[in-house]
Amino acid sequence: MPNSNNLLLASLSESDAAALQPHLKSIYLEHEKILFEAGEEVAAIYFPTGAIISLVVGLSSGETIEAAMVGKDGVVGASAAIGGSIPSNRGIVQLAGTAMTCNVDALKSAALQSRTLSSTLVRHEQTVYAQASQSAACMAAHHVEARLCRWLLRARDLADTDTLEFTQEFLAEMLGVKRTSVTMHARTLQQAGLIKYSRGKIQIIDVEAVQETVCECYGTVKSYYQTLLGHPRR
Repeated sequence: MPNSNNLLLASLSESDAAALQPHLKSIYLEHEKILFEAGEEVAAIYFPTGAIISLVVGLSSGETIEAAMVGKDGVVGASAAIGGSIPSNRGIVQLAGTAMTCNVDALKSAALQSRTLSSTLVRHEQTVYAQASQSAACMAAHHVEARLCRWLLRARDLADTDTLEFTQEFLAEMLGVKRTSVTMHARTLQQAGLIKYSRGKIQIIDVEAVQETVCECYGTVKSYYQTLLGHPRR
C-alpha cells in the first residue's frame, strides 16, 4: 500500500498489502471514542491515518494514565490477531481523525499465512510495549514540565501539525496529574514563548526550545520505532 498514510501499512510487501486490502475500510474516529476496554475482547483493528489513539491504564480511583500513543506510525488492537485477544489497556481516541479498520479475523488469517506480516505485527507490539515501559519510567523520574513537552512533541509528530486540539483536562488525564499542574506548567511554557494555548487548543511556537526542554524519553521512543519498525526519523 505505497500510498497509505499509515506508515505500517505503507511498509508492507505487495503480497501482504494485497491480502489485507479487501478487508480494510476508511472510517472517521471521534475524539474520546472508546475503541475497546481493558479485559474485554477487541472487535476491530485500527490503522490510524489521521487520528491519534491513546492506550490508557484505568485505576480504581477512576483516574486514567496514558501508557502509549499510537498514530500513523502503527496499529491498535493487532495483538488480538497474533495471540493476545484480551487487551490490558483501554483504547481511546486522543485526536479525532481518519483510520483504516478491519476485523480481527481478517488480520489473523492474513498473519497466519504470511511470516513477514506476522513478524511486522510482533515487532510493532514490542515497540508499543517499549513505549509503555518508557512512559512508566518517565512518570517516576521526570518533572511534569518535561513530560508535558514529551507528550506534545510525540502528538505533533503523529498529527503533522504544530496546533493540537486538546483540553487541559484531557492532558491532565493522559499525564496522570491534576489539571492545575498542567495549567501551571503550560503557563510557564507560554510565558517563555514555547507554546500558545487557549481553551481546547495548544500551538507549539518554538519547536527547538520545546525539544531542549523535553526529557530523554522522547528521543528514546523515537529510537524504538526506528530500530524495530524502520520508520524514518523526522
